[in-house]
Amino acid sequence: MSTRLVIGAGAVGGLLAQRLVERGDDVRLATRSGTALRGTTPVRLDVKDADAVTRAAGGAHTVFLCTNPPYPAWAAEWPPAFESVIAAGERTGADVVVMGNVYAYGAVDDPMREGDPLAATEPKGRIRADGWRRLKAAHDGGRLRVAEVRASDYFGPDAGKSAHLGSRFFEPLLAGRTARVVGDPTLEHSWAYLPDIVRTLVAAADHAGEWGRAWHPPHSSSLPRTTIAAQVKERFGGNDSVRPYPRPLMATLARFAPDIREVMRMEYQFTRPFLVDSTETERLLGVRATPWDEALAATGASYR
Repeated sequence: MSTRLVIGAGAVGGLLAQRLVERGDDVRLATRSGTALRGTTPVRLDVKDADAVTRAAGGAHTVFLCTNPPYPAWAAEWPPAFESVIAAGERTGADVVVMGNVYAYGAVDDPMREGDPLAATEPKGRIRADGWRRLKAAHDGGRLRVAEVRASDYFGPDAGKSAHLGSRFFEPLLAGRTARVVGDPTLEHSWAYLPDIVRTLVAAADHAGEWGRAWHPPHSSSLPRTTIAAQVKERFGGNDSVRPYPRPLMATLARFAPDIREVMRMEYQFTRPFLVDSTETERLLGVRATPWDEALAATGASYR
């Protein structure tokens, strides 16, 4: 049995903690409020406090950084969080596996691959890219072992309101109403199923090969949201109407709502096809995507 420290109990961190418990690991679940999940040891900490993270990581084999502060807080929250887990890994010998995203690549036209340059110009993408560079520099300096799992938008049971393919997409459709979305719903977009993200995090932590690199979880689908809505209607009934939010309305709201302003800065993800390649991860980690029909059935049923 290995000891694992999971920082963050949201859609990814909570599911990861449960998966680790199920396979017999000793799991410390660290959050600001001390969230308790069955089988875990709850820990209260502020991830920006390097000494607190170090104490929580004592004796742990892996530190999973799965926290996700609100968009407007990224500039203040993420840099010290990265430094805290670097310090904890260096002081305790624990490996560090970070739950990331594909923001750091920036606006691209081709499918994103793990070795692509981090060329983001948008602030949140630059924050994530800078964080990975700090982690990689610590790894390359022999101070600790690090890896990052980068996913596109996730979906699945308990994905929540903030997910582009979450409750605000499924619940209106199932209730016979129109789902409102950001950007063009007719474009291809890669979607990562939450259990597949978690399986990739676990596989990355167990990997006996190269560290100091990124992994892309397998994405179950790259279907347009209009196609997904039609499949939801066919399987569950309801409606298949998907409409973009009027851009003038979003621009007006962004002037007063920081969260919407940050979403609008990421609109490029939904104004062109947005695709993720996970071939290398599948080959080296052996993780395969859950079949789309199975993932959609479980997700739709959870929102019913």
